[in-house]
Amino acid sequence: MCGTCGCGEENHITYTIPGKPGHHHGDDHNHHHHHGDHDHSHPVTKEIQLEIDVLAKNNLKAEHNRGYFEALDILALNLVSSPGSGKTSLLEKTIKKLKNELDFYIIEGDQQTSNDADRIHKAGAPVIQVNTGNGCHLDAEMINTATKQLKPKSNSVLLIENVGNLVCPSMFDLGESTRIVVISTTEGDDKPIKYPTMFQTAQLCIINKTDLLPYVDFDIEKAKNYALRVNHNLEFITVSVKTGEGMDNWYKWLKEKNK
Repeated sequence: MCGTCGCGEENHITYTIPGKPGHHHGDDHNHHHHHGDHDHSHPVTKEIQLEIDVLAKNNLKAEHNRGYFEALDILALNLVSSPGSGKTSLLEKTIKKLKNELDFYIIEGDQQTSNDADRIHKAGAPVIQVNTGNGCHLDAEMINTATKQLKPKSNSVLLIENVGNLVCPSMFDLGESTRIVVISTTEGDDKPIKYPTMFQTAQLCIINKTDLLPYVDFDIEKAKNYALRVNHNLEFITVSVKTGEGMDNWYKWLKEKNK
């Protein structure tokens, strides 16, 4: 758990809106995953206490965010996955398809670069890039700061693309109304039981890259069954962002959530 491996140490968080200078926060949050530097002889009680303190502070800010979103009737969705699942491509196609029906605002989370924010900007939605440096997830404070800069309208959709990681983001509530975990057919179909916390805390699972099923060893029904073992209330949508297969089901789900 990342609460025991660097949270609170000095780091530089950058908030960048395409076309505008980046804004730096010098000590907002950090993860130094140089485990060779750790002294693992620290008492377990100290590690647990640090973890509790970090999560308690985050959860308080998350509730603040949630209240703000609910007051303005903003649908806030937290998209989580391992790297390369296709989250950014999913957002690009969704924005292009629905931008005349829904008001989208996007928060992009990555350790470095504004590549994803640039793609979203070209797709036609207001976006801010949050670069976490060595940090392996977004937290509620980052979302609070980014939202203040984005200034989303009432009755809009805020899509948060979290840092690609199936472990640390699962522990951090951002104030979202729904957590969406995205997996792809190029990953193992046992992901849900290898990383159960992420699937336990999600409400929707999008299985992407169905166009590659003839070429990969991935069993969709097995993946669903594994996921239902850890979260029997989990919903599923299977799509190919590349070909468009199943995307109408995702668009329908999104529009119904925004009613």
